[in-house]
Amino acid sequence: MVERTEELIHLPDGTVLSAWLFVPDGPGPHAAVTMAHGFGGTKYHGIEPIARELAEAGFVVSLHDHRGFGESGGEPRQDIDPYRQIEDWRRVIAHLQTLDAVDPDRIGLWGTSYSGGHALVLAATDRRIKAVYSQVPTVSGSQSSLRRVPPHLVGSLEAEFAADELAQARGEAPASAPFVSDDPAVTASYRNADAIRFYLEHDMPEGVWENRVTLQSNRRSRSYDPGHWIDRISPTPLMMLVATHDTVAPTDLALSAYERALEPKELVIMPGGHFDPYTGAGFRTSTTAAVRFFRGHLRTE
Repeated sequence: MVERTEELIHLPDGTVLSAWLFVPDGPGPHAAVTMAHGFGGTKYHGIEPIARELAEAGFVVSLHDHRGFGESGGEPRQDIDPYRQIEDWRRVIAHLQTLDAVDPDRIGLWGTSYSGGHALVLAATDRRIKAVYSQVPTVSGSQSSLRRVPPHLVGSLEAEFAADELAQARGEAPASAPFVSDDPAVTASYRNADAIRFYLEHDMPEGVWENRVTLQSNRRSRSYDPGHWIDRISPTPLMMLVATHDTVAPTDLALSAYERALEPKELVIMPGGHFDPYTGAGFRTSTTAAVRFFRGHLRTE
């Protein structure tokens, strides 16, 4: 078994990110892969097995919680700012480059869902990344939002966002809404059974995660379009994994974005929905593809 150790990553503003570090057997320095979860996920939400598979394949793997989530510091809690998460991730890469076990010139990036979108932005704007794997990625929050929110409800949603900003200007705490709920009367980020199961059925320490997200997180997600950067990733190698029936990060949007990417690139299409790459046959498909991709481009010894 690959050993998992706790790692603390100190950011310039004093925030401390919590990470798990997996170091393979054998002499280093090793190629490394940096990982983080998607919209509101933590280290405990089903991706540690993927990190272990990569480590057993010969990579040092760093899996961190975004600020405000899981065991990382940062306020307000349960608040998602994609561009702040991206800037934090750059610091994670720099931290990795300081470790004796890591070859600083062989670092790959693994992202999924919302962080799959982050991976596209980072790969296009940070040449320290030598290979990028983006799984069921968010490519256009603006296009996705047109499908998620019926037109007749957009006005009331925008009014809710504006009221929250006004309340914060008056000194009130940020308003929140549930991440997942099957109650039609509740404004939740996700309602489908797969999402509810994914977010709520993982074992984790008490207090690590709450079933809520700030309203402004949802507002930011509606204007986050990381697919804009996809044709700037080249010449960094890109692998995208797309699920055939993804309604969270819609399949057609991901495939359209992939068409705009330049070589070198590789597309993996797997049957199923947004949450299938983490379990069962989908897990084997996604991890096998990621290991093969990183081995091909980061040259494990």
